[in-house]
Formats: sequence, C-alpha cells, structure tokens
Amino acid sequence: MEKHIGRCSCGDIEYCFEKDPINSVFCYCKECQALTGSDKWFGLWVPVDNFRFTKGAPLSYTRTGNSGKDVNYHFCGTCSTALCAEVTAGNFYSVSATSLVSNPFTPRMSIYASSAPSWAVFPESVPKFDILPPGMGG
Repeated sequence: MEKHIGRCSCGDIEYCFEKDPINSVFCYCKECQALTGSDKWFGLWVPVDNFRFTKGAPLSYTRTGNSGKDVNYHFCGTCSTALCAEVTAGNFYSVSATSLVSNPFTPRMSIYASSAPSWAVFPESVPKFDILPPGMGG
C-alpha cells in the first residue's frame, strides 16, 4: 500500500497517510482564498483515522464552518506552511496537495465557485459547483 508523505517548507513538521484520498478538490471559498493568498486551495480529503503527523507538532487555528461545526487548521509555527484543515463535520482532513513530497493527485471537482474572484481560472475538465454539493460534509 502506497504511503503519501508531506511536510512543511522548512521540514519541522511531517505527516503521512495511506491509500488514495476520498476526494480531491479545488476550493474557492473566501476562507481558502485567505489561507492561500490565492484564488483556491487544493485539498485532498483524507479520513481522520488515516492521517497522522509523524514529525513535530503543528500549531492550529479553529473557525466555525458553514455546517456550524469546527474547522481546525494545522500549520507550521516556524515557516507558516498550511498543512491541512480538519473538517469535523465530515470527519476528514483537507490536506494541502502542494505540501506532499510527491503529488500524484489531480482535482476531481471545484467547490464554492460562486465565491471565486473574477480572475479565477477553472479547469474545463473538472466539474464545478457554486457551493458544496449536498452530503459532502462541509
């Protein structure tokens, strides 16, 4: 079984998960825009019980998501790399695809497209949703 390994920019924090994620999304919500300083976040949805930090301890920030439940962001306190967001409503982590050492994944959908800036570019081959599709644990 393939193990996927990720880390922050400075190497203080590392994590891993096995198997492919349950989803891979471009998220254009305002919170993800603020987090990345760009138009979107490329998140790999990994069940909570299949994700673990293997080196270091990240800092965290919690906000209330659209579901009314917590979203816990984990980031490196040294280099500030955003590593993942624990979406408690869906019991998964949205792991930063760009923090993987090797990223074989491509996005399967674009979500919260209605919040995207006017200059955002959407890949034509990726299904686009104005909000989070029903039943997806936002």
